[in-house]
Amino acid sequence: MRKMIIGLSLLILTFVGSQAQQQQSQQVHQQYLVPNRRIDYSGFLTNAVQVGKLRQERRVSEQDFIEMGKEVDTIVFDARSDSKYQMLHIKGAKHLSLPDITEAELAKVIPTKTTRVLIYCNNNFENEPAAFPSKAVRASLNLYTFNTLYSYGYTNVYELGPLIDITKSKLEFEGTKLAH
Repeated sequence: MRKMIIGLSLLILTFVGSQAQQQQSQQVHQQYLVPNRRIDYSGFLTNAVQVGKLRQERRVSEQDFIEMGKEVDTIVFDARSDSKYQMLHIKGAKHLSLPDITEAELAKVIPTKTTRVLIYCNNNFENEPAAFPSKAVRASLNLYTFNTLYSYGYTNVYELGPLIDITKSKLEFEGTKLAH
């Protein structure tokens, strides 16, 4: 009888401990389900759909990119890392690394939200893997940059469309890589 009571007691303690662990696990899980007012994934997806439509109209050829870049109130914008930008970038491009983009930082680089902004990224260029390493096609920096600028209210954005052999490009480049 005593063994049976001890066995039953252990069974009850195991069950109660298991219930406590489940409750604690659920509480921890619930903590991650609480909305974070600084993250809006559904808004991101909504913008991505709108940007996707806009991008179809705003992808431009190399020649159009060059001509548009010469016009007043137009800037060329590079959101690659600081080191890649310093190594090689389109001549005259303004720079702000994607992780550093905030409303205040963008305002320092882009004069107004109506300023025409021309963007490019690693995946626009081949034959220069050090300065323009290729990204996965679904992770191309142009996609993030366009969506990010749009999210901050910059809707006059155009994107360099083609893949260009950098050794044959008509664009002018500058950076430390050219000094060698």
